Amino acid sequence: MLAAVLGAAFLAGCSSTGGKRAEDRAKRLAANGSAVNTPHWTFAMVTHSGAGDTFWDIVQSGAKQAAAKDNIKFVYSNSDQGDRQAQLVQAAIDQHVDGLIVTLAKPDAMKAAVARAEKAGIPVITINSGSEQSKEFGALSHIGQDESIAGKAVGDELNKRGRKHVLCVLHEQGNVGHEQRCAGVKSTFTGTTDKLYVNGTNMPSVESDIQAKLQADKSIDAVVTLGAPFADTAVKAKRQAGSGAEIDTFDLNGQVATSLKDGRLGFAVDQQPYLQGYEAVDLLWLYRYNGDALGGGQPVLTGPQIVTKDDADALLSYTDRGTR
Repeated sequence: MLAAVLGAAFLAGCSSTGGKRAEDRAKRLAANGSAVNTPHWTFAMVTHSGAGDTFWDIVQSGAKQAAAKDNIKFVYSNSDQGDRQAQLVQAAIDQHVDGLIVTLAKPDAMKAAVARAEKAGIPVITINSGSEQSKEFGALSHIGQDESIAGKAVGDELNKRGRKHVLCVLHEQGNVGHEQRCAGVKSTFTGTTDKLYVNGTNMPSVESDIQAKLQADKSIDAVVTLGAPFADTAVKAKRQAGSGAEIDTFDLNGQVATSLKDGRLGFAVDQQPYLQGYEAVDLLWLYRYNGDALGGGQPVLTGPQIVTKDDADALLSYTDRGTR
């Protein structure tokens, strides 16, 4: 059970060894230099993140810690517009970076940009979204969560909880990963599945749209948001609508962990974004240093993990330091 695993890890983190020692070592590396004597390479990460998405703060936290260890200069940029994300990739190519980490939430917009990076001799790793396109586009590896598998896990969990009508809230139109999540939910959930498209850059609008849907259809007994920042907004919308629906979410942050503990959320799906950032930098370093690759052409999965109120205390110890 995840609670037992995390509980053991938490106890180790509170001792004089284990997790605390690893944290202290990371701090020393950041302050005093890397643990290796390889060249000071530059790796760029370009994601599809919109403004204010705390998920990507956690990804960056992992990437920065790996970069400190590996003697890497880490550069981050982002845009939720596919064409702009592709332009940022081109900017990284023009700066002659030594490695590139990209997301493929909008693969059609990114295909040519990834091809240009590879033509320039820059190794590419994809993370988070686009596992189905990663190998086709020529990336070394993909690190993340299979969104269809994650969606199916949510559908199974909703069945266990006796839910009958779920609303899947998509906050970024055109994001293939979001569509896969909702489709996965629908494929295993035995009840009714509806989709609601909202403007994820406008939280008041998101809240009012969810509220209106819950007021219009009282049979909805579960709402699934596709990102941690939207979970609390859905909780507010539920309260305003006078609905008894359970709120569940993909992804994890401190607020989600607190809401799990307080019972405002039923469960969350953790895809371990810290691990995505950390492993992407580390694998690029291993490739540059030793020609290593991981996954054998298959995605390296970092999720899904279903986490509940039982796991909240252990999770809070990690979210407080920005690693979960």
